[in-house]
Amino acid sequence: MSVSIRHSILHQINTTSDGDVTFSAREQVLAPSQDVETLVSELHRIYNTKQGKGYGFFADDEQGEQAFSRSLTTYLDQDNDFVAFSQTAIVQLQTELMKYNFGEHGYLLLANYTHIASNYLFVALISPKDSLAVDESLEVSSNQHLELNNLQLAARIDLTMWQAEPDCQRYISFIRGRAGRKVSDFFLDFMGCKEGFNAKEQNKSLMNAVEDYCSAAEFDRSEKEDYREKVFDYCKGKIDSGEEIAIKDLSSKVSSDSEQGLYQFVAQQGYELENEIPGDRATLRQLKKFSGTGGGVSIGFEQKHLGDRVIVDLVNDKLTIVGIPPNLLDQLKRRLTSDS
Repeated sequence: MSVSIRHSILHQINTTSDGDVTFSAREQVLAPSQDVETLVSELHRIYNTKQGKGYGFFADDEQGEQAFSRSLTTYLDQDNDFVAFSQTAIVQLQTELMKYNFGEHGYLLLANYTHIASNYLFVALISPKDSLAVDESLEVSSNQHLELNNLQLAARIDLTMWQAEPDCQRYISFIRGRAGRKVSDFFLDFMGCKEGFNAKEQNKSLMNAVEDYCSAAEFDRSEKEDYREKVFDYCKGKIDSGEEIAIKDLSSKVSSDSEQGLYQFVAQQGYELENEIPGDRATLRQLKKFSGTGGGVSIGFEQKHLGDRVIVDLVNDKLTIVGIPPNLLDQLKRRLTSDS
């Protein structure tokens, strides 16, 4: 299902050679067009595929609401002055960038759109990239395009959730920062966002609940593997579709025992799990696979091989693998032969 855009706008921000941060602001929203719809739809899709997102909420400053959330509230109440709100946002971004020496430049996109039953505000700083093109006369020229697939500085506010649950700590989601630099250095600060809900910890709690439930239900090894597989497949499907994992729905999908399923077990045992959580692929993958890296060694194997092809000796700190993967075996043979 495509997005339905209410308002969208682009502003440009630059850092001069002297370190000054400047911007050029539009005076009108972007006119509705197929290109604009394609842009926002593609950003929505790319954003949904990003893993390891953080979650937060608007934090009040000493004087009350911060400029970004205050201006956003005014826009939502009046439902007509998106330009004024966006211009407040670009000024706030400029103010935050001037505190750092990042040399950031690009286009600030703000888009208010609906998708399915939710109203969103998408905020992203998109970098341009030089490229070469050939025109109809077969002349070569340079131009710029928006580097969407490398989206790093972006956040999405679930306006529906914010208005329905203002005390919730997860109505803002954001892409975590690049290596060596946290997005909160300036991007979250300019929105006045504070990190709250920890999706990774929620996924760890879910994984622990699954393991505890399998033990409490006295599943044998085969039943445990089958149950983990079903849980993982359900969660993977939700992650792939950009939906959240609903614990009650998960329970009903993977268990035929509606009275003593995972949902009831979680409630009875007091796990601090919300009813719906964003899936974290890396964490949930541990339902099916063991992996680890350290001391120059990386090892990974599916849980079904534990005790069969993979033998663990915890007392002597040893791991025995029976049946070396063919590609690894080939590398070892060539290296050992050449070194002999």
